[in-house]
Amino acid sequence: MALFIGVDIGGTKVLAAAVSSTGRVLRTARRETPGRRVEARLVEDALTEAVEEIAGVRRPSAIGIAAAGFVDAQGERVRFAPHLPWRDEGVRAKLAERWSAPVVLDNDANCAARAEVVYGAVGNAHDALVITLGTGIGGAVVLDGAVHRGYNGMAGEFGHMQVVPDGRECECGGVGCWEQYCSGKALARYVREHGGPEDLTGPAVMEAAHAGDPVATAAFEDVGTWLGVGTANLVAAFDPEIVVVGGGPSIADDLLLAPARAALRESLVGAAHRTVPPMVRAALGPEAGAIGAAYLARQTFRNAGTRARARLQAARGTARHR
Repeated sequence: MALFIGVDIGGTKVLAAAVSSTGRVLRTARRETPGRRVEARLVEDALTEAVEEIAGVRRPSAIGIAAAGFVDAQGERVRFAPHLPWRDEGVRAKLAERWSAPVVLDNDANCAARAEVVYGAVGNAHDALVITLGTGIGGAVVLDGAVHRGYNGMAGEFGHMQVVPDGRECECGGVGCWEQYCSGKALARYVREHGGPEDLTGPAVMEAAHAGDPVATAAFEDVGTWLGVGTANLVAAFDPEIVVVGGGPSIADDLLLAPARAALRESLVGAAHRTVPPMVRAALGPEAGAIGAAYLARQTFRNAGTRARARLQAARGTARHR
């Protein structure tokens, strides 16, 4: 039986998953991301450990990598990754050689969007925006039912739109980027700035908010409002049928999405004279990136097989007519 693995690598965690043809996650393995100020080899070691735990003694048919970074149009290199040490790194070829298996590479939000198109919340919508919240913000554009990668392969890098001139410094080197105000990191920062502990994490804020903590609840209100403000700009640009929000903070559901929907409607130009797209929680949760990466690996593997069979049949036909 063929084994297809998707690996989602972000600023804080590596998630590897064996995924069925129906999008069901069969088993997972997790590792912490070593960080962005380490050698690239250490990140690749963490990826390898997670893949080996999933595969065991079996050889994967293909592996998909969902990387939190700017992936080139050819799906070969991570040109830049704000939260990872990859800088113009030939990730696909290096990992294919290391793992002795076919490897495909794309941006993590693009992979999540593919999963939500095929198995999840995008459903029958032809045009959609997918926004993923984690350490930062990832984004993807779906046009006519397909992920639009753009000329450089880097469409959808919404997290680094400037929303506050002269605002907070960002890991990308800019200032005032959207993800500095709307992300898991922003949740934790809000609580720290209002008297919370220094080592607080996004999941801890979520737990506190569900328990009714007023500061944690206010953090989701603040981040949700920024989510709606930024999304209004994207809706004005792309006019989608639906906006799907995924990533860890989205698990909070209406704690995040209720203020986001209100801010979207308040900030969107001409909202009273148009259909404002629904903003919904991703159906596949934080595993969407890994599921989409596995789907991409499966499709690439099958397409390669189809092309090989077509070449073989053509060669046989030519031989018969000689």
